[in-house]
Amino acid sequence: MPSIYDLKPAFQQLLRPLCQQLANWGVTANQVTISAVLLSLIMGAAIGWQPENLTLLLLVPLVMFVRMGLNAIDGLLAREHNMQTPLGAILNELGDVVADAGLYLPFAFIAGISANLIVLIVILSIMSEMTGVIGIQIGASRRYNGPMGKSDRAFVFGLIALLLGLGVSTGIWLTILLGIVTFLLVLTIVNRAYQALKEVSK
Repeated sequence: MPSIYDLKPAFQQLLRPLCQQLANWGVTANQVTISAVLLSLIMGAAIGWQPENLTLLLLVPLVMFVRMGLNAIDGLLAREHNMQTPLGAILNELGDVVADAGLYLPFAFIAGISANLIVLIVILSIMSEMTGVIGIQIGASRRYNGPMGKSDRAFVFGLIALLLGLGVSTGIWLTILLGIVTFLLVLTIVNRAYQALKEVSK
């Protein structure tokens, strides 16, 4: 199933010059990973603090884009500049889950958004990432299959934030969209488990 994650190699290619410069300055992959997490947590805290200030949501797409860049850079630094460490692997996996939860859960405080669906989406997101990691445990590769991977969730929440920030009213469209995201997350969990089992059965 297609996913925005499939665009990652091209995005990383664009970031290679910046990545090289950061390596020259002594910036480590773990520092970049932690920065991405802190950025998401700060944005989420701001939304939770002022959920009625919808113009604040206009910053979310920018934060999403910067975080996506940081996530790509930490991988490049680790693989291409000899910075791969066991701690880095832990920070990378836990950091993504913590950053997602910290950024998406505050959406539940915004009037007109189903808090139940937001919480369910965060829970299913954690399960989907856990399923991806379990692939390694059973002898397969880390699974990033869609249709609702990390990058796809970032796109959806970034779009929601942009629309609300521009003054689009919440309504049934948003509930339907979150319902679709929920369904696609279930498919993602099943797909990642299936692909991991398929890989080890070869």
